[in-house]
Amino acid sequence: MSFDFDAVSAPFRMQPGLRRLAPGAQQLTPNHLGDRALAEKLEVLSQHADQALLAVAAFDPAPALRALSAQAAAEHPDAWASDGHRHAHARHLGWSLRDDAIEGDGPAEIGVCLRALPHEWRAGALLALAFAEDFAVIDGRSGMIPWLAVCLPSHWAPEDKVGRHFAQVHAPVADNDTLIAASDHLARLVTGGERWERFVWTITRYPRLSQHARRCEAAPWPADADADALAAKAFFRTERQTFIPVPGQPQAIFTIKVQMQPLAAAITQPDQAQRLHAALASMSDAVLAYRGLTDARERLLAWLDRRSGNAV
Repeated sequence: MSFDFDAVSAPFRMQPGLRRLAPGAQQLTPNHLGDRALAEKLEVLSQHADQALLAVAAFDPAPALRALSAQAAAEHPDAWASDGHRHAHARHLGWSLRDDAIEGDGPAEIGVCLRALPHEWRAGALLALAFAEDFAVIDGRSGMIPWLAVCLPSHWAPEDKVGRHFAQVHAPVADNDTLIAASDHLARLVTGGERWERFVWTITRYPRLSQHARRCEAAPWPADADADALAAKAFFRTERQTFIPVPGQPQAIFTIKVQMQPLAAAITQPDQAQRLHAALASMSDAVLAYRGLTDARERLLAWLDRRSGNAV
């Protein structure tokens, strides 16, 4: 996983946690045929594109798409090529976009998916399939999110976020006072020309990367499972979020890379277990309820205690 465990801290607080990216640090991850992220994204775009590809009326995504395409080509020329305007080629997928036409000889289901989309969404969808990250545009002047290509949300609905202010986007988050108070400043900061990243994490029972709030099947924590059995059913879900500036515009492309591993496979070092134990133990009741961890916390803490070597 590309997750930085320094992001797991105690006491746990809902806060921005931004840090500047080092020069040359990569922000995108190419998908390859057979990758889990590609398979789930393709399923979403084939069946629920109207819940993943969203924009406010009259918004022009062309500058942001050019910036994203240029970043992709610069970081991963083996995976993405583009002339910046009329032609883009997702090399690993075997599909291209020339003007509005879909061309290629890659897996047929990818071509079928892309051709079924409105012309104005094909460039964004090809980028979304070519890379593991989801994308959204943040406007620094209004603080709004005018455009999203999000297939793998973490138990939220992209259609509820498009056109909303940064503060409104985070309004449902538990213990969100710090995020809300900083929302205007954050929107200006991440669209100011520098590159930033942050990491978020949770423990979940849901096994899929795609966790749309209205399509997630109920997966309650089993009440009769002991700590080991419960941990065996848990997944460590992380997001690496970065911001790509859009040249000439007060905008940034917000990238979201979702990863999941079984908890036991993700937490392999005693210091990782100690960090996670301290953070989970310090979560407020509101945060536990928001993250669906209320019924699981004590058993997860017991498992983490043993994993850290602290259990008596």
